[in-house]
Amino acid sequence: MAASEPRSALDGIVVLDLSRILAGPTCTQLLGDLGATVWKIENPKTGGDDTRQWGPPYAPQADGSDSDLSAYFMCANRNKRSVAADLGNPEDRAMLEALAARADIVIENFKPGGLVPFGLDHQTLCARHPDLVYCSISGFGHTGPNREKPGYDLMAQGYGGIMSLTGAADGMPMKVGVGIADVMCGMYATIGILAALRHRETTGEGQHIDLSLVDSQMAWTINEGVNYLTSGNLPQRRGNAHPNIVPYEVFESHDGHVIVAVGNDAQFRRFCDFLNLANLADDPRFATNPARLKHRDDLLPQIAAALRDHTTDAIIAGLEARKVPVGPVNTLDRALGSDQAQARDAVVEMPGPAGPVRLLGNPLKLSATPVRYDHAPPNFGADTEALKAFLSAKQPPE
Repeated sequence: MAASEPRSALDGIVVLDLSRILAGPTCTQLLGDLGATVWKIENPKTGGDDTRQWGPPYAPQADGSDSDLSAYFMCANRNKRSVAADLGNPEDRAMLEALAARADIVIENFKPGGLVPFGLDHQTLCARHPDLVYCSISGFGHTGPNREKPGYDLMAQGYGGIMSLTGAADGMPMKVGVGIADVMCGMYATIGILAALRHRETTGEGQHIDLSLVDSQMAWTINEGVNYLTSGNLPQRRGNAHPNIVPYEVFESHDGHVIVAVGNDAQFRRFCDFLNLANLADDPRFATNPARLKHRDDLLPQIAAALRDHTTDAIIAGLEARKVPVGPVNTLDRALGSDQAQARDAVVEMPGPAGPVRLLGNPLKLSATPVRYDHAPPNFGADTEALKAFLSAKQPPE
């Protein structure tokens, strides 16, 4: 690191990453962005992380052919070093045991008990290294009747309830458009690891973090989950509508779609003023949000009909002028190409193994310890020799 560059928050932290697919890699990418040295262990028998084959699209090789860098793999594997290691090979396993002895963090997403035969499970490693922070991610966790069942994002979304809330009221239960159960689990894992590092800093004591896709997915049913726990009433799918606020959803405009998010009664009155429907704001059925919730079926058709008379741009301009929350429904090209995205570094370009790759930026804006983009997603096994040198020289890698 150049002398003029700011220090990263996790400089000096070493991570042994035994995870694959998305939840664990999301966590370790975040740790890497914050400055940790992440050694990603990949199985040579399978060609590495499963997601290397989850394409197209792929980043091209220097000769123009496809590489092992699928876009899916690249989305969660920058700022890592790839090490080819077979857990069944004694030499490779000894290398990983040596790395565990020098690591601050181990993260894995094997089925509970899956690492016991290799001596890399949390009980074995934490007994040997009491200051180790060890994070296990699984489908259902290390306890409970479902602990042996495998876990995938789609299954977690189904089991944990979010699919029952997602989709049109008269349609099928619908998954979220990206692997959000995996991603949120990875974020919870990052928070847990940072909390465990803080505990270790004050006590010298490591610990085991047991985290599951289903647990984390249930936790982020948030208001709908607590709505049910409070009322006993099962929430229903409402498409883009909100269970507690009206109007708060996507509407058709004259030339497309627009989001209107009326958060209070004063905003509703200004919204009605724009539509020349002041009578709705004066109507006792609609004057307050609880009343609008009760009578949403009477209100929404009137609003929808009025909005269809205006273009999306006119609605946005008119409501923004009246300080009513409103916005477009952007496609990814418009979202990632917007001036706001450019101003916030939502897209970053990194020099990859065969040329520049464009990736989604880290949203964290830290004033003293900014995130770093030091290592593009690696080719499989590209850093195996670098790990051996690191372990033998007892020096941090460049």
